[in-house]
Amino acid sequence: MITRTQLSRLGLFDAKVPRYTSYPTAPHFSDAVDDRTFSDWIGALAEGSRVSLYLHVPFCRRLCWFCACRTQGTATLSPVESYVGTLIRELDLLKARLPRGVTLSRLHWGGGTPTLLTPDMMRRLIDKVAEVAPFADHAEFSVEIDPNEIDRERLDVMVAGGLNRASIGVQDFDDEIQRLIGRDQGYDVTRAAVDMIRERGVPSLNADILFGLPDQSRARITETVQKLLSLSPDRVALYGYAHVPWMAKRQQMIPSDKLPGPDERLALFETARSLFVWDGYCEIGIDHFAAPSDGLSVAQKTGRLRRNFQGYTDDTSEVLIGLGASAISRFPQGYAQNAPATSAHTARIRAGRFSTVRGHVFGGEDRLRSRMIEMLMCDFRIRTEELVRDYGASATRLREEFAAICRRFDSLPVLDDEGLFLPPDVRPLTRLVARALDAYDLSKAGHSSAI
Repeated sequence: MITRTQLSRLGLFDAKVPRYTSYPTAPHFSDAVDDRTFSDWIGALAEGSRVSLYLHVPFCRRLCWFCACRTQGTATLSPVESYVGTLIRELDLLKARLPRGVTLSRLHWGGGTPTLLTPDMMRRLIDKVAEVAPFADHAEFSVEIDPNEIDRERLDVMVAGGLNRASIGVQDFDDEIQRLIGRDQGYDVTRAAVDMIRERGVPSLNADILFGLPDQSRARITETVQKLLSLSPDRVALYGYAHVPWMAKRQQMIPSDKLPGPDERLALFETARSLFVWDGYCEIGIDHFAAPSDGLSVAQKTGRLRRNFQGYTDDTSEVLIGLGASAISRFPQGYAQNAPATSAHTARIRAGRFSTVRGHVFGGEDRLRSRMIEMLMCDFRIRTEELVRDYGASATRLREEFAAICRRFDSLPVLDDEGLFLPPDVRPLTRLVARALDAYDLSKAGHSSAI
């Protein structure tokens, strides 16, 4: 059994590592990828392809202090209306470039607060997306819903447009913690939003909560998890709060002296984790939990679990197209990111061009290492046979690298005939082991605590 002393010595409590929702990670993107590259990659898709589409809405009525996402506050809907017009133009650009027969396996609206949009704005976007590409069979349409910013009319529009997975942010139900993170969202407000979602027959519900928040204790996170369980979410993301006030200026409002230390963060995670498992949820990767019937649980059992910019997914499409300011796309050739600032993004789209300003073209061992890290993050096992078969890797070289990792981590990872495996008690080290597979300069900014 691994001890906390070992975890500490191996760097769990003080290492800064990526979350590995991509490889290489976004800090390694460069201007080698531009709008022409993005356009060429779209045009290179095979006719009849299935792709995922992400629409980013960066606006919020209020800016939560804990959030490090690229968002902006707005007191009126005027800039939102203008932005929706830009998204529609961007969708027209995409439609003109897409090969014939492309369908959507996933459509996700994220932010920001997508439910800030009026019903009319929502209808216009839904109708335009349908013009660009229809849903494939068994497609998923998901939206990030702020319980403080939703009503029946907006839900009705989204459900009529095919919404079949709703995602709500909870963070923590404790009143004092909400005050400290600038997030006023009581349990009753969240319960009312969930009831509206369920009443409309939306079959799947996601929820996000955070551990590592100021003044959070094991007793408080226990109460939050128990309240969340009463809502019966199908899928839960249990993320560690990343305190990066030098990057997200609003986090300077959060008193750093009230944040739990690394050892206590691990205890908070383990407390929440044990409650989800006790209630029958399946553990998915390093920070997700899902009902046994949920798509993530099925994907995990069948070896189809994947990881992308939204976290864990059962979507096996090789292409994710991101539209909107700062949105990131993934193609078989590499990554492409839009202009981060809303003004710059809008100017490019209204000039009749995509707004891609940076990205990464896969080369060298990028695809191989990307898959190795994804295997580790999803299945806690790297299978040599697949890497040799699909990526032309050398079995001998892989075994040597895996053996070096075992030595580096006190022989806690297991090297067997299949490849490299992380037993359950070693899994807190998953992101550190993934970092050992990362061939890029890890001094780049943008990383967070390993726990």
